[in-house]
Amino acid sequence: MEYIVDTLRNLAEQTAFANLELGNYIMILVACVFLVLAIKFGFEPLLLVPISFGMLLSNMFPGIIAEGGLLHYFYQLDEWSILPSLIFMGVGAMTDFGPLIANPISFLLGAAAQFGIYSAYFLAIAMGFNGKAAAAISIIGGADGPTSIFLAGKLGMGGTLMGPIAVAAYSYMALVPVIQPPVMKLLTTKKQRQTKMGQLRPVTKLEKILFPIIVTIVVCMILPTTAPLVGMLMLGNLFKESGVVKQLTETASNAMMYIVVILLGTSVGATTTAQSFLNIDTLKIVLLGLVAFIIGTASGVLIGDLMYFFSKGKINPLIGSAGVSAVPMAARVSQKVGADEDPTNFLLMHAMGPNVAGVIGTAVAAGTFMAIYGVK
Repeated sequence: MEYIVDTLRNLAEQTAFANLELGNYIMILVACVFLVLAIKFGFEPLLLVPISFGMLLSNMFPGIIAEGGLLHYFYQLDEWSILPSLIFMGVGAMTDFGPLIANPISFLLGAAAQFGIYSAYFLAIAMGFNGKAAAAISIIGGADGPTSIFLAGKLGMGGTLMGPIAVAAYSYMALVPVIQPPVMKLLTTKKQRQTKMGQLRPVTKLEKILFPIIVTIVVCMILPTTAPLVGMLMLGNLFKESGVVKQLTETASNAMMYIVVILLGTSVGATTTAQSFLNIDTLKIVLLGLVAFIIGTASGVLIGDLMYFFSKGKINPLIGSAGVSAVPMAARVSQKVGADEDPTNFLLMHAMGPNVAGVIGTAVAAGTFMAIYGVK
């Protein structure tokens, strides 16, 4: 009888109920909320489902992310910046750079949206973070999860801030359709939002092939630290546009991309244990990310307003909001807000130019911070 009692007691002590703290239950609830947002409301399910499930697992069994645990080895690929770089290759293989090539002025809108990143950098320093931590946090303003993870790993923030930074960045990527429209409407008039833009010029195959090669040479010669991100982005796009490596294009944009998302999402979500996530620094990161994202969106729209003025009403300023690097969600939001004012208005392809420019701009911002802090 004593043996049975001891056995039952040992089993009870091994259950999660006997070992979890209040914070773990809070994080389990947060994970369930994220799952509802992803599954019921469709907020970026490809990102939120693995992230929230990783969060769920690690708060019931912290050992899964500890050294020797399954997700620990997945997470090592995040810290080594392997998974974010592979995601950039997949994004490049799926993205048409034609709208950016056809309308190079889109680079200015993509650059304008990076003001959110640099604003967040100085705000983070003012809030008590050191320089490297501030740089890692600031990339959230670009609504770019892979680049946020990449830079946090390169700057040595993997063991402390990467989890909150990544979750904040991916959360804001998922919430682009919620956060951006009020800012866009506040900074534009109804007449501006109804502006119809002319059809983009056709882009030749030669232009599309030369573009990733030239961008890689120019950007990486000026800022070599951008090579892992910009290089992989352009390599994926060269696969797509060259037309001679169909198998590589399909692999990079489908099978490899989805495998990497699973590994990255679950491992990042698993870092959000109650002990590492429920603290003042995490709240600061979430707030800074939101402020940076709003500033980035507003900056793009305001430059769009200037372009509207100087072009005498030929450029719709709504496409400036797509300068953040959430591809293609931000471009779709520009399209939706424009279509709400005039259902016959089609802005998606025009918005893809700033959207792609924003991806490049955020990678350049990350490379700039790496150069500033002497990280290679």
